Amino acid sequence: MCSTVKSLSVSYEPAANLNNTFSNGDWVSGQVTLELLKDCQVESLSVEFKGKADVLWTVHTGNTTIVYSSKEKYFSTKHHFIRDPSHKEDHDETPMANQHGETNSSVVAPGCHVYPFRFQIPFHDMPSSFTGSYGKIVYSLKAVLSRSMRINKKDSTKINFIAKEDLSSGSMLMEPQRESKEKKLKLLNSGKVTMDVNLEKTGFFQGEGLKVVAYIVNNSSREIKPKYTVYRKHSFFANGTRNVHTKDLIKEVGEPIPASTSQKVTKVISIPHDAEPSILTCSIIKAEYRLRVYLDVKYASDPEIKFPIVFLRAHQGSSFAPPPAASDFECPYPPAWGFSPAQPPATGQPMGPPPSYEAHGFYPHPSNFGNTHQ
Repeated sequence: MCSTVKSLSVSYEPAANLNNTFSNGDWVSGQVTLELLKDCQVESLSVEFKGKADVLWTVHTGNTTIVYSSKEKYFSTKHHFIRDPSHKEDHDETPMANQHGETNSSVVAPGCHVYPFRFQIPFHDMPSSFTGSYGKIVYSLKAVLSRSMRINKKDSTKINFIAKEDLSSGSMLMEPQRESKEKKLKLLNSGKVTMDVNLEKTGFFQGEGLKVVAYIVNNSSREIKPKYTVYRKHSFFANGTRNVHTKDLIKEVGEPIPASTSQKVTKVISIPHDAEPSILTCSIIKAEYRLRVYLDVKYASDPEIKFPIVFLRAHQGSSFAPPPAASDFECPYPPAWGFSPAQPPATGQPMGPPPSYEAHGFYPHPSNFGNTHQ
């Protein structure tokens, strides 16, 4: 028996940038294509644009399975191209008119039919697209064809959404950071070591150089080495519990500092061009980064300092080949580089900050990760 519907598909026009990414306030234009082999009575033909986050993982204990899940919705907008008057779903919505200003007929003739659409992404705060071990943040377009006494035909596609960041002079991303650490040595070592570590800011673009300036005093009996680790931390929140995963991304080792000396040490760490942007504005998923600076001391626990850092999507069309010279302490990027002025929210309210870790339990227990990544 020949099927009436040969195909249903939804597609969109690529963004006007090399990475095909969209951001707050951008317009997404596309089309739904319906190909029929014979006349078709349609209850509804629609396209929906939505953004949401989902978290899901399970824990097995003996014969018991515990499911942890959570969802968060950012927006949902639907357009109907065809709606049968007797169909009660979304009865207050007027179907979109065709190019002649007429409402599309619910009886569609054989052939290929194209239905254009256009959506604007809301201006309010939303996290960037993300896929992790136990959760995802997805912005998608879905076309649905409904017919009486038939299973709905569906097709969907995802867009890559990147949230705009506030890079004004008062932004947290532009704030410098500084921490100090002192450790007295015992047993096989004597004396003490101290370090005072400075970062020029908190937010860094893909491909940019992360400059670390440390003032190190080695008043011990052995040489020490400064070491640097950039690691990623994914956290998933559901049912009052947190599931966390960490991964080392970059490891660097500085030159040895002899005993009874002090030095100013500068290290420029290149942020990978394909580094995943940080996710900080989602209440159920966080993608964070830390810089760990520590002194490798033989026969003693290593003194360390950890800094929260934020990875940002590089400006479209930019090229970060070499990192900035160590003597250049200024940020090589203007504060509001490439971003339009802030706009009022189009719908909904701005999202609040993500929950504190203390408000959730831990899964797995943090002891499973040791003291290296916190």
